[in-house]
Amino acid sequence: MRIELVPVVDEGLGNSCYLLDLGDGRALVVDPPRDLRSLRAEAGRLRLRIGFAADTHLHADFLSGAAQLAHDDGAVVLASAAGRRAFVHRGLVDGEDVDLGGLSLRALATPGHTDEHLAFLLADGGAALGVFTGGSLIVGSAARTDLLGEDRAQELARAQYASLRRLAELPDDTAVWPTHGAGSFCSAPPGAERTSTIGRERATNPLLGIADEDRFVGELLGSLGSYPPYFLRLGEINRRGPAIVDTSTTGRLAPLPVSAVRRLRERGTIVVDVRPVVDYGRAHIPAAVSIPLRSQFATWLGWLVPADTSLVVVRNDDQDVEEIVWQAAKIGYDRLAGELAGGMDAWTAAGQPASRTELVTPDRLGDRRVLDIRQRPEFTGEHLPGARHIELGSVAAAAGRLPAAPTVVMCGHGERAAGAASLLERAGHRDLAVMVGGPDDWSRTTGRTLESGS
Repeated sequence: MRIELVPVVDEGLGNSCYLLDLGDGRALVVDPPRDLRSLRAEAGRLRLRIGFAADTHLHADFLSGAAQLAHDDGAVVLASAAGRRAFVHRGLVDGEDVDLGGLSLRALATPGHTDEHLAFLLADGGAALGVFTGGSLIVGSAARTDLLGEDRAQELARAQYASLRRLAELPDDTAVWPTHGAGSFCSAPPGAERTSTIGRERATNPLLGIADEDRFVGELLGSLGSYPPYFLRLGEINRRGPAIVDTSTTGRLAPLPVSAVRRLRERGTIVVDVRPVVDYGRAHIPAAVSIPLRSQFATWLGWLVPADTSLVVVRNDDQDVEEIVWQAAKIGYDRLAGELAGGMDAWTAAGQPASRTELVTPDRLGDRRVLDIRQRPEFTGEHLPGARHIELGSVAAAAGRLPAAPTVVMCGHGERAAGAASLLERAGHRDLAVMVGGPDDWSRTTGRTLESGS
């Protein structure tokens, strides 16, 4: 049977949700995000009403839109009974079938990424069409098992071993539709395709090629990198049910005059500067955190700025307010006090102090210390000789231990480096510069060889 399935990809968080046409004007959505704009656009294009919203697990990396779809559309929420969600839903147990009106959805207990994780097997009669694997089997790997604490990581890795093998018993031509993909800190290999088949994964997924459980556990846990701190709190918010939002008003920021921004800063409000790096470098409000608006904005907002702090945004006129607000909202950052009316021009026109961060090309580093703030696998792959490494997410905590010396901060392009420089500035460091470009640009410009390893 041919089905109409539309993946809706969040490139920034590295996740996919899926919109399935049920053939009767209704749709099933699997793992919808709180930001439903793209999903609703696809549903509108296909003239579908969302009848079911299924969550494979209690997500740690984004707020679910399932409760919002139940509120707005009357969708039936399908989720694991073991998740003990505190809002109206149909709790499913292992092996339970849901009639979708011709097609059926079977819940398969696949713990590992989380305790209550379900995969959903889509079938037509007795024929398996595909399986929504969430964070169990993903393309070329399996999702991380340490989100419930290091003390449970090995136990959950063993559960993940069993879950992957259960899924591998499905017919080879069964489509694999994971939620987590390339770019997700729930751990997908970089560059991986976002969908697959059981047969392809059996043949190519390195973890499925490991028959020994102990070795599987070692390989999986050994591949895990760091993850943003908001991962530790979103699961519980998703269990309780994210706050229902008024979509008619969400997507706006209150314009705040310079005087109001000054007062808010004095009370502890953090200024988040979302402008491009070149604009931030030219002039910015002292102690502002630089997080340029791009697809990864939500991740770095959640990694660098405390969730319980009021925020004021500084942007350029051509930057989309709605995008800023929704990216913040999808990871639970709802305390946006507003934006600086008139932007930095208004700030400087009012005679307020502004800071500047030098931007340098790879051939202008001089004898300054180089601080590389990329993720560890990026750094160990290739880096400048003599560069010091601290992941961006650890810069604020490490700032007090860094010596006060002229420093060039670098990443792969410049956006993350600007964020790190802003955190160092907040901690009192001066004589900072941001390198525009990455290691390959430096090697190409200088003719020198990069190093690898730690």
